Amino acid sequence: MQNVDEISKERAKKLFGSPEISGFEIGTIKGLEQIHKYLFEELYDFAGQIRVKDISKGGFRFASYLYLKESLNKVGGMPENTFEEIMAKYVEMNITHPFMEGNGRSMRIWLDLIFKKNIKKCVDWAKIDKADYLNAMERSPVNDLEIRELLRTALTDKIDDREVFMKGIEQSYYYEEEDFYK
Repeated sequence: MQNVDEISKERAKKLFGSPEISGFEIGTIKGLEQIHKYLFEELYDFAGQIRVKDISKGGFRFASYLYLKESLNKVGGMPENTFEEIMAKYVEMNITHPFMEGNGRSMRIWLDLIFKKNIKKCVDWAKIDKADYLNAMERSPVNDLEIRELLRTALTDKIDDREVFMKGIEQSYYYEEEDFYK
């Protein structure tokens, strides 16, 4: 039997060139909800729904659910015309962490859609080391320079390349796997 990650990863891979992905709103909270629902609708009853509880990870508490709607509206209204603006929006969305589970996987697809639309680039996630990415994201609420530069160096104009997309999905799910051999 497939586990949660295998099922949602297969759904993510089906997104390439699909009518579903072209129907997602780009850069909006609704668009992120659409991505999350698509990835996880077979797995979680909360797929595509904004969380109603507080969550934390590794000692970091994400935005309180009491202020989540306000925070999401603020993030949704952030500009996304330049690489720097898009990255600022991505970092803020990560701080809000709107779903109970599946935030990173959904947000990386969301981020790439924003990049594709607004700067005609996407991230070649296969070029980004897991530890480097996770450490940069962990530090990004204080200073986002590290994550900005990490992603900037991995930008590609191969926005319609199936191989880049598929490797990106593999890498995105790898980021979420537990490391047992540290």
